[in-house]
Amino acid sequence: MAAADSVMGHETLAPNARPLATAAAAAMLTGPLLPLLARLALPTVAVMFMVTLLSVAETYFVSVLGTDAIAAASMVVPVILLMTMVSNGGIGGGVSSAIAHARGAGRMDEAESLVWHALLLGVGFGAAFTISLWAAGPWLYRFLGGRGASLEQAVRYSNILFGGAAASWALTLLQAALRGTGNVKVPALVIAGSVLTGLLISPALISGWYGLPRLGVAGAGIAQVLTNLLGLLAIVAYMGSTSSSLRLRPHPLRPEHFRAILRVGLPSSLNAAMSNVALTAATAAAGRYGIAAIAGYGIASRLDALLVPILFGFGTAALTVVATNLGAGQVERARRAAFVNALFVAGVLEVLGLMLAFRPQLWLSWFTQSPEVLSVGARYLQILGPTYGLTAIGMELYFAGQGARRIGWPMAGTAVRLAFAVCATVLAASAAADLNNAFALVATGVVCGAAITLWGFAHARWGEL
Repeated sequence: MAAADSVMGHETLAPNARPLATAAAAAMLTGPLLPLLARLALPTVAVMFMVTLLSVAETYFVSVLGTDAIAAASMVVPVILLMTMVSNGGIGGGVSSAIAHARGAGRMDEAESLVWHALLLGVGFGAAFTISLWAAGPWLYRFLGGRGASLEQAVRYSNILFGGAAASWALTLLQAALRGTGNVKVPALVIAGSVLTGLLISPALISGWYGLPRLGVAGAGIAQVLTNLLGLLAIVAYMGSTSSSLRLRPHPLRPEHFRAILRVGLPSSLNAAMSNVALTAATAAAGRYGIAAIAGYGIASRLDALLVPILFGFGTAALTVVATNLGAGQVERARRAAFVNALFVAGVLEVLGLMLAFRPQLWLSWFTQSPEVLSVGARYLQILGPTYGLTAIGMELYFAGQGARRIGWPMAGTAVRLAFAVCATVLAASAAADLNNAFALVATGVVCGAAITLWGFAHARWGEL
């Protein structure tokens, strides 16, 4: 790259860059980085906010059923996020990375074969989630503090929701395949349609509108399964048509294509699992202080879900740009895209975190007026809110590492976060720490994890892959 080239300026292809098969893919190798990242990220951010809105709305719909129902939904949330993060940010990241590398190198037949293999993996992983949660759900929710009515409702909600896990996984991996080509519009439209459908049917099934039976938290599970099935039908129809830039059709099974996805997807899934175990540990720590504490923590931590659209939207954009550029031999531009993306997202989320640390009632008062619940939620936001920017650093460099097939240091950072969260749970269980100290330990883990990830990014070599 010439010295005059800049992050915001246009660039020319490096001398060793390989030609791309399409003009759309070639556009990722030139031009200003931040506008490119924003163009790829914003449709995903917008619809992911709609997904989060549906999740928050369901919390509101469930909140009218009482504290036991809120606690039941809060106990299932970590498991929902586990599946979402493993499918989207784990195996889905492996799908996007493999397809972007293939397209960057001009191997279009390989890219389409990878789509078929991704669909098969989705069905398999979804079935595994169904069997696991049906078998272990009651024990897990009891460990998280569920008792009596709250435990019964949590198990009912979980059994219904995860009974449709295969459809959720298949939909997620096909969307990841399209994003790996830079096609963010179709996944965004499919998600938007699913969310709008969910906003109509979820409150109806939860509260018994329109003459339907009042199903409580189970209604939220049924609504989510139905919306996933409708979304899957829509995306399969699109990818089977001539309009799709990436066709879905049967291919001979090729073990190397499973490996191409799983070489990034499996370690990334471990990283996602560690992130969610850390979240589950924090939930368990809150659970040691009673149902009101679980509810307060659950409402406050739902705000963390508002970070996911930004983190995921810009993260998957960075993954696609990094992998496409590395596939075409543009190593320095790939690293620069990762760094620009991480700094931008960190700045946005730090402003949000600080605002809510000072004014937690802006969020909490939407869901409850219980003094005990409000007190726990406020303490969580005051301690964890200022770390949102560092959370962004860790997550965005993790997505970039998926594109580069270099996720060792981000995984080390996540492992450190997990260790601090488990420590918080152990101390809470033994009454050696109050809730403030438990939350402070979780925040310390975020700081240390981000520092490790940054150090690793500065020292890792992104060369020929």
